[in-house]
Amino acid sequence: MQVKLGFVPASLAIPDGDHPGLLRAGPRGAAPYAREVVEHHLCPATDSDQDGSVEPDLLEAGFATVDLSEHGALQHALARVREAGHIVDDDAVAIRGLLEGAVLRCADGRALTVLYLAGEGFIMRKAGPNGMAVVGPRTGGMNGHGPATSVHADQDVYGTPLTQLMDGRAPTLFRHDSPDGANHDAGLMLVNLWIPLQQITQPLVLADGRSLDRRRHQLRYGLATESFLEREEDMAINDIWTFLHDPAQRWFLRSDMDHRRAYVFNTLSTAHGACALPGEDLAEHLYRSLEAAEAAVTSGDGAALREAGSAGRPTPAADIPPALAEAISTMAALAEEARQNPASVVGPRAEAWLAASRAARRQVVRMSLELRLVVSLDR
Repeated sequence: MQVKLGFVPASLAIPDGDHPGLLRAGPRGAAPYAREVVEHHLCPATDSDQDGSVEPDLLEAGFATVDLSEHGALQHALARVREAGHIVDDDAVAIRGLLEGAVLRCADGRALTVLYLAGEGFIMRKAGPNGMAVVGPRTGGMNGHGPATSVHADQDVYGTPLTQLMDGRAPTLFRHDSPDGANHDAGLMLVNLWIPLQQITQPLVLADGRSLDRRRHQLRYGLATESFLEREEDMAINDIWTFLHDPAQRWFLRSDMDHRRAYVFNTLSTAHGACALPGEDLAEHLYRSLEAAEAAVTSGDGAALREAGSAGRPTPAADIPPALAEAISTMAALAEEARQNPASVVGPRAEAWLAASRAARRQVVRMSLELRLVVSLDR
């Protein structure tokens, strides 16, 4: 399937003076969660939910799917967060405690033992269909974070803050692939655990590391963290990676996930970002139409209700994933009911219709949790 992915524009790649022969993103380069200075490309991606013939290997590709369904108490905690739509301190403490020392079983057959959970970086993200913003412009601790708008990797093993925190030993302790070095022998990995509470839009897309030309397409970038992390001044700039697009890159995703499965991926090396699936433009249109219709129903305005349902809509894509297609069908039926029977929807059907519309819109909002772990490779 073809998905829409954001990358740093090639025009912003400049020589890295501190690392001759390599590149970095220039001072006008945007952070991977900004909406400015992003270059979008349609990229072919394998949907592992529809084509399970290839199961990526954590060590070879840089990421793998993890089965969380066997962790019963963790599932209960994640379900609470999903229902609430935000995470609170008590649930964060519970989830951390349940993961500490846990053995995570990957679909590639590998087992990982959680040795350490980082004190920072536990956050919840929300994303509307087609990248539509559903959170405010400011984050609120663990909550209020939007999706990644461009492809990136979260940490440079040779940079800040790992250099300060580990006295420069990170490259020898952790497995990584970087433009200027690699370690394929270490038994430890610094990984992200990405847990989708619900996800049929804006899935996480991950690159097979073997398809990346790291010296030509992986760019160092200094990410300012003052707005979302509390750090000492010498660690306020987080050294991460951004990436240029190349047709040879191979991308993987799962189009329908919840908290029974998660992704684990190499924090130091794995290129990833949120993408727009085929059909997300239609889902966004219906989301906005229903939102306007709900306001009309709440105020008892039948004329506004008819207007909300009368706007044209994008032509449906041919290869919409099944879960998203079903959600679109549900929203379309509610919008059509409001258009065809405004008097009923504003009147006796108001309460039931409003509940169904809000539930349908909520279904297409991606909610996910992220944590950073140190794990040992048990096989």
